[in-house]
Amino acid sequence: MECGHGVPHHAAEPIRPGLDGVLPPSGHTRKFRDLDEWFRRRLRQIRWKEWKRVRTKVANLRALGIRADLAWQWGMSSRGYWRIAGSPVLTRALPNRYWDRQGLITFHHAWARFHTT
Repeated sequence: MECGHGVPHHAAEPIRPGLDGVLPPSGHTRKFRDLDEWFRRRLRQIRWKEWKRVRTKVANLRALGIRADLAWQWGMSSRGYWRIAGSPVLTRALPNRYWDRQGLITFHHAWARFHTT
């Protein structure tokens, strides 16, 4: 397809050096949001693994505002790390704003910033 003067349409589009071939076009923002969601869950899983002992898990959940009974219930849970990382309790204890305060830059935010420039 030509855009006039015999120049192919794709040649008239601006060239973005670097990640242009890697990043999807603008209609794919959901993929980045899904990736962010997965990544935050992975971070929660890692944090849960770091706490190791039941007492540490309970103490940290309490410090993050979880009720004592729920902290003990989940702290003593035998469920796997990934499953607990997706639980409502850990999601409430380590919400998105927690990771924002830690300085996490999301894939969607970085892509949106790159895409608008």
